Amino acid sequence: MSAFIEQLPTLLGVAVGALGSYLAIVRGDRARFRRERTARWEERRLSLYADYARALKRTVSLTYRVASHLGNDPHPHPLSPEEAAPHMAEALDARDPVGEALLMLGSPDVVDRARQWVVAVMEMERFLETRVRDPDAWADLLNRQRAARERYYVAVRGDLALPPGHSGRWILEPPPPGP
Repeated sequence: MSAFIEQLPTLLGVAVGALGSYLAIVRGDRARFRRERTARWEERRLSLYADYARALKRTVSLTYRVASHLGNDPHPHPLSPEEAAPHMAEALDARDPVGEALLMLGSPDVVDRARQWVVAVMEMERFLETRVRDPDAWADLLNRQRAARERYYVAVRGDLALPPGHSGRWILEPPPPGP
């Protein structure tokens, strides 16, 4: 029995070391699982946020073209409201499911900014339904839509802890005067 008692501190040391090693591994695995889960959800949200922006931007691009046909926008590829109607319907159909997913997975701030952006786009659509020629009113709607889009992107970057990005406003140089 005395040999067992002599070996007891060694056995206890081995048992404590094994238990400590096991606990360290379990804790590390849990932390890794949480990090990976967070990364997966961030990837999903980034993809969703980009999908929503693409779906809404498709509608915006179509409104530019229709506004050009009505004489409100300088877009180089005008499209009549009749020609645009099926494309607008497709864009709306694509926007709805991604908007629902945004409600489920988006942060409250991003969802609120997305709502503001889509409301601005809907105002553009309503303006075009009147078929009025008023470039100044159209320019105001464009500015509101662009500001709402910029706020959406700021909210997305904040939610995903990304650095600040570009405003997306492209300033085009006027064409050089002709000879």
